[in-house]
Amino acid sequence: MRSLVLLTLSTTLLVCTPARAQNPAPCSGPEARQLDFWLGEWDLTWEGGHGTNRIGRRFGDCVIEENFVGQMPNGPYRGFSVSTYDRRAKEWRQTWVDDQGGYLAFRGGPDDDGIMRLYGETLVGSDGREQINRMSWVHVTTDSLDWLWERSFDGGTTWEMSWEIHYERATKRSGP
Repeated sequence: MRSLVLLTLSTTLLVCTPARAQNPAPCSGPEARQLDFWLGEWDLTWEGGHGTNRIGRRFGDCVIEENFVGQMPNGPYRGFSVSTYDRRAKEWRQTWVDDQGGYLAFRGGPDDDGIMRLYGETLVGSDGREQINRMSWVHVTTDSLDWLWERSFDGGTTWEMSWEIHYERATKRSGP
């Protein structure tokens, strides 16, 4: 008697779907890293004062948060800012508030010389003149930089220095 061997083939149905392009993380592009040099803990000095500034990333690395504490000739001064790169507008935006009731809004980015500059809204002073403020980060190294607060009364043609702050990384402190 002959035996009959029955072979069964098992097949697996593979369904192929096209790979979906993953969107990059919202704040992962090189433009969103243009202020990374500013991150860290800093000791600050300027004519007539000193302070500290702590700058870090928050909210999925999309927001740079600044906590400024300074000792001015007339007493303490505290401020706080948030900065983010606006991909649609292709520029940085910053909002500053402080314990003196100050509120300032800025926008900008690296200029043609590669200097990071943020420009404030045009304000009208008590003397009736229009004024534009800007902040610039210059002489940037791994452990130090200078932050400049400048103003213009001619629509940005010329600038005058209002405040210059020298930053040194707090990790460079000597001693315990």
